[in-house]
Amino acid sequence: MWKEEDNKLKKTFQFKNFVEAFGFMTKVAIEAERMNHHPWWANVYNRVEIELNTHDAGNIITDKDRKLAEIIDKLATS
Repeated sequence: MWKEEDNKLKKTFQFKNFVEAFGFMTKVAIEAERMNHHPWWANVYNRVEIELNTHDAGNIITDKDRKLAEIIDKLATS
């Protein structure tokens, strides 16, 4: 579940290993580029932390963030 904190949607994903985590990040990168809406993220081994907010709207959570979060959740389970 995404957590709303500091005007950001935040979630940590955990995978079996680094390759799975990196593959997930690649899929997210393609969708983010399509939307022209890029997350802040960090990756260490099998963990990916993602934060979403909309810079153009004053660094707040918008529908754009919620839509990307929904897409990211689907990618994490595919």
